[in-house]
Amino acid sequence: MSWVDKILPSGVRRVDSDERRGAKGVVPEGLWKKCVKCEAVLYRPELESNQDVCPKCDHHMRIGARRRIALFLDETGREEILSHIEPVDRLKFKDKKKYRDRLTAAQKATGEKDALIAFKGKVKDLPVVVVAFEFNFHGGSMGSAVGEKFTQAANVALKERCPLICFSASGGARMQEALISLMQMAKTSAVLERLKQNSVPYISVMTDPIYGGVSASLALLGDINVAEPGARAGFAGPNIIEQTIRQKLPPGFQRSEFLLAHGAIDMIVRRADMRDTLGRVLGGLMHYQR
Repeated sequence: MSWVDKILPSGVRRVDSDERRGAKGVVPEGLWKKCVKCEAVLYRPELESNQDVCPKCDHHMRIGARRRIALFLDETGREEILSHIEPVDRLKFKDKKKYRDRLTAAQKATGEKDALIAFKGKVKDLPVVVVAFEFNFHGGSMGSAVGEKFTQAANVALKERCPLICFSASGGARMQEALISLMQMAKTSAVLERLKQNSVPYISVMTDPIYGGVSASLALLGDINVAEPGARAGFAGPNIIEQTIRQKLPPGFQRSEFLLAHGAIDMIVRRADMRDTLGRVLGGLMHYQR
């Protein structure tokens, strides 16, 4: 008998973990979530119905790539494309772990083959191609498979002459692929130039965070660059910049509000308004082309 059992009043007993899991009326795990900004404790079903935006402080929490696309596209006519593209460990890279093992672990944890997924569908009955970064897969880093899938998705948009929309969330180029990952910056930039020359709209939506090679290429090359409230975007992080220039950065540096005020992006759109707002923008662009 433990000391806890000795001090419990008569008629009161402890419930072990197995009993607790099987008991009726017990609050299940994961029913509440704490906002990382205002620290409010939020009821998860209500939070999910609000698209994972804190109702107290309007903080836009990170969501997965598939959920983001599901919120954006019309419910009917969705089709995943380019799902056959997978990463390859061409360099046989190894740090503390083999890159191949890291890929396997990330694939098992997320259920995705790599950090980018692509869909064809419609937004307000307007045909579009949408790609979204899965930040939980290696921090949404861009390797050869991500660059190839983005490029092929852009080619699908070019062939079908429908807009391309990208939801970015990335830490940058994937270091385990070295120069191969850096080549994706030029590759994705080149295909976006082909879209531009053929008057096919490309809208870049930046979510939190966007850094490194992704911010220096596809994320800021949109015909219209959009960001969610409070999203961070830049090449190097603010701590690195402060250590380099030995100066204190201004408040809100690299946040979407700061970027909008300094002309780096075109608009900030709340998650709940993203579908309607971009639907109107795309409708206007396609009407102008016709």
